[in-house]
Amino acid sequence: MNENLRLKDRPDWVYLLREVYDFYRASPSGGSSKVHSHQRTTRKAISRIIKASPPLVFDPPEQKPVTVHLRRALDQGRRERHGSLIDTIASIAPQLSWRYGYDRMPKGLQKNYTYAEFTGPSGPVVTNETILGLVLFAPGTTYPAHAHNDITESYICLSGAVSENHQGVFASGSLIFNPPGHQHRITMSDREPALLAYA
Repeated sequence: MNENLRLKDRPDWVYLLREVYDFYRASPSGGSSKVHSHQRTTRKAISRIIKASPPLVFDPPEQKPVTVHLRRALDQGRRERHGSLIDTIASIAPQLSWRYGYDRMPKGLQKNYTYAEFTGPSGPVVTNETILGLVLFAPGTTYPAHAHNDITESYICLSGAVSENHQGVFASGSLIFNPPGHQHRITMSDREPALLAYA
């Protein structure tokens, strides 16, 4: 592994960050000042990352049982207005290390859930600016209720459809906003996988 490898040396990764930036710029805030502020904060962080061109450190690629649904999720997402973001994700997908993020896996999630980070302290784009990544769910999955203290989180629904706390459906192209401390439970459609990007 090249220890001097930086973001600018891998154009696909730069394109990925630009595509995520563009989504946060073009996605409507629905009149919410909190959502608008989060979109702006996320864009500024992505701009700083691109400008700084931080190190790229790749862990060995790793699959999980649910990644058998990734191809379907990408194919479905290509039909949407964010198809270029999906194509960019597909180009870097072979380099991703999919993880669980649990010491003790909640019942029923091992074959139905995984995530892969793009940016963050543990890389591949090594930065403390913001954490960006993907989460993949199998059809019919319920992700248990949880909250993040002191963390503002958003999801871009890239493919599939999800419900949060059974309060409305977020279809592909939607932005889901979770302020700090907000308890949320995510359920997936029975028919299709769901691929979300998170910040």
